[in-house]
Amino acid sequence: MTTDPLLLMGEVDAATSRLLRTAASFDAADLAAASLLPGWTRGHVLAHLARNADGFVNLLTAARTGRDLPMYASLEVRATDIETGSGRPPAAHLDDLRRSADLFAEAVAAMPAEAWAATVQARRGPWPAALLVWGRLREIEVHHLDLAADYRAADWSDTFTHRLLREAASHHAMGPTPPSVVLRLDGSAHEVVIGDRDGAPIVAGPAPDLAAWLIGRADGAPLSVTPDGPLPTPPEWI
Repeated sequence: MTTDPLLLMGEVDAATSRLLRTAASFDAADLAAASLLPGWTRGHVLAHLARNADGFVNLLTAARTGRDLPMYASLEVRATDIETGSGRPPAAHLDDLRRSADLFAEAVAAMPAEAWAATVQARRGPWPAALLVWGRLREIEVHHLDLAADYRAADWSDTFTHRLLREAASHHAMGPTPPSVVLRLDGSAHEVVIGDRDGAPIVAGPAPDLAAWLIGRADGAPLSVTPDGPLPTPPEWI
């Protein structure tokens, strides 16, 4: 998948349209139902996605203007906004998602070329502005899965899946206690190695299932392990 933020906006627009179609199908009971995220309803996930778009607008504005503007005013404000917004009626959720997505697209369009070279202060630390569009795409696609609706990892594009898989593998490899595992993608001779290859189990399967398992969004049931044994438990992802 390209790293060019302007080219990636086509992927963001398509992912946003899919998300909005799912959100439009929810009634009040659907929104109050549990998501895949512990302690969060679907309403929490949708509120988070809207506030996440606002947070990325802040970071794009910081990159464009040089202002010291954080993604969120504070983690407490972020949590309160998500909790407060989670119980809104379906129409309010949908309007908020559309509005925040439009503002994000406008902020990307307003970026001069040189601003993409800036570094901004994201929630987990400094982040290159050039990766903000990828970050938004990742949020939409992964949290769409978290809605526990009719959307699966298999619905991700191949390019998104492979980039997410590599990113998650790199994240785990750089952790304090990286697991030792070899990931083998169905239909490909290519492997992704995390940790020490010697003696590491080989986990094989379709790329979407590998990626979803690696980020803690699936139990890995379709995956195989060689030598035969239990599937390893990946470390916590971002």
